[in-house]
Amino acid sequence: MVDQYGRTIDYMRISITDRCNLRCIYCMPEKGIECIPHNEILTYEEILRLVGAAAANGISKIKITGGEPLVRKNAAELIRKIKLVEGIQEVTLTTNGVLFKEQAADLVDAGLDGVNFSLDTQDASNFSRITRVDAFRQVLASIEYSLQLGIRTKINCVPIQPYDYADLAATADFARKYPIDVRFIELMPIGLGLQYEPVKSENILHQLTNEFGVPDISHISHGNGPARYYDFPGFQGSIGFISPMSNIFCENCNRIRLTASGTLKLCLCNNRSLELKPLLRNGISDDQLSEVFRNAVFDKPQAHHLNEPADETSETQKMVQIGG
Repeated sequence: MVDQYGRTIDYMRISITDRCNLRCIYCMPEKGIECIPHNEILTYEEILRLVGAAAANGISKIKITGGEPLVRKNAAELIRKIKLVEGIQEVTLTTNGVLFKEQAADLVDAGLDGVNFSLDTQDASNFSRITRVDAFRQVLASIEYSLQLGIRTKINCVPIQPYDYADLAATADFARKYPIDVRFIELMPIGLGLQYEPVKSENILHQLTNEFGVPDISHISHGNGPARYYDFPGFQGSIGFISPMSNIFCENCNRIRLTASGTLKLCLCNNRSLELKPLLRNGISDDQLSEVFRNAVFDKPQAHHLNEPADETSETQKMVQIGG
């Protein structure tokens, strides 16, 4: 699919639940959110229908997200079926890692192509402060197990101020010790993220250069997203930076998002969206559904306006409700 600005849209992130077993301070209130009733969440059959319509229009890469996707039963079976959809070339997963190890064998058997672990710190007490859950050891065990199984593995780190740069360097050190890409993501002022100050990518790069030496820009493909990657001396993996605040990359955006409740979001930071669930449950044909996708994607917003005052197009939901 191509939008009105000439961008090829070939990547769809699918949230399969708004539930999560962590309570990260920039994502979810301590007592959680009012979750979508089970009968209002897309069924796996409905998700597969939407994947089919998207693939018919050129979507070839799928990312399964949440909430925490692995709290929903039989996530591996959904991945297995998505992999069988004609036109789908790759299915990956973003997870907090708490449940990954116990489900890893099923996910590999289903054909999972890669996994991104969310991990913002290497300090167990800081992990508990950020996530409000004591699960640091489980996450580390899941990352290690993913490597043992040979899954393409990445770590996503969202640092917020005040931040301990020694802790940040310890996270980056994963890419030195292992063939893992570590990506540092600037926090976006969405939902609870408005309460915290992000750490700029350029500051992190400066600190890591002081710690590990001058890197080279990486010129190989690392995936589907907008990260800028660097290769540090002696590292097995690369360090990536996703900088939505300081280095806006909207002109190259290739993605759309499907929420757990069936909303097609054309931009993470814009509330312009399309409700697909009523169409599915009122008998829309496959041809009509395919046309709906094409028309919606054509109208994808040109850019986010996170660096400007909020207006009527600004996203007001919490990140866990959107799907990230």
